[in-house]
Amino acid sequence: MAKQAMILAAGLGTRLLPLTDGVPKALMRVAGRPVMEHTVELLARHGFRRIYINVHHHAEAIMKHFGDGSRWGVSITYSREEELLGTAGGVKKLEKHLGGDTFLVVSGDALTDLDLSSLWRRHRQKGGIATLVLTPVEDPSLYGVVITDGEGRITGFQEKPPRESALSDLANSGIYVFEPEVLEMIPAGTFYDFGSQLFPRWMEEGRVFYGYRHSDYWNDVGSLPVYLRGNHDALFGRVRVRLAAEEREPGIFLGNGVWLGEGVKLSGPLLIGAGCRVGRGVRLLGPLVLGEGCEVGEGSLLRGCVLWEGCSIGRGAVLEEAVLGAGAAVPEGAKVGPGTVLGHRYPRA
Repeated sequence: MAKQAMILAAGLGTRLLPLTDGVPKALMRVAGRPVMEHTVELLARHGFRRIYINVHHHAEAIMKHFGDGSRWGVSITYSREEELLGTAGGVKKLEKHLGGDTFLVVSGDALTDLDLSSLWRRHRQKGGIATLVLTPVEDPSLYGVVITDGEGRITGFQEKPPRESALSDLANSGIYVFEPEVLEMIPAGTFYDFGSQLFPRWMEEGRVFYGYRHSDYWNDVGSLPVYLRGNHDALFGRVRVRLAAEEREPGIFLGNGVWLGEGVKLSGPLLIGAGCRVGRGVRLLGPLVLGEGCEVGEGSLLRGCVLWEGCSIGRGAVLEEAVLGAGAAVPEGAKVGPGTVLGHRYPRA
């Protein structure tokens, strides 16, 4: 039987506003492509051919983009939630599909190149009802951390503990492998969460489940600074994902139909999407992403930015470490500093 996975894509993505005001977080662009595309391709590479996706916020946009999954060599089935059911409740709703075999759950906004085959083997070897993917983090106070014993069995949790009292540096990555009997432990038709409800209940009941510590790349794309860093990491090759353009020379990725004016300076890593027009004397300093169809006026300087499709930058403008939504416009001579986020001028989900 083909391996099966569920992608959690129903969330609102409020920490990513204003970019999620019109675009679901699963379609947040990373290196010019929706973050969930990277996840679908990762699943396909590791033999997960049956994929289920729960949708709620901008559900139609997600279903339109991914369709039946055949473009990626997988089969996609959608579960629409009129009201949010939580991470576990959303999985429970698909019990009739998932209940026959072991299955994987992954967040729709996770940017990762995790070795899913190794995770799967580890789960089979350990034999618990679940395996939680754990990522070492520098600051445990930003995450829910997981405590394990010498065998990898989970013995406790701490929710965003202060550094001085943290008992672990392993963050719950929101990626799980479950045995089908887990579905019987989730109440039907109500909001229910893995992290705050099901896992603590397992601790009280003495259930055996394990953690899988990894050294691959993981980024939850959970906030705007983290989102910007994820784009930069993709350009630097710190996460193994397919970019939205071809590498024409080391660190320079160009889409089809890109026009570069006289005297343009390119310093990688950077990605310029298809159909972009870059005026004379512009300096593009990586890490930098220009989405498809952007126009950059002559004499402008862009450094460390992420621009979605159709952005327009006026002559002589200076942008540093900013994020621009689809169709955003920056006037001539403007200075846009680090941390600035401009929302979408038009919806491009």
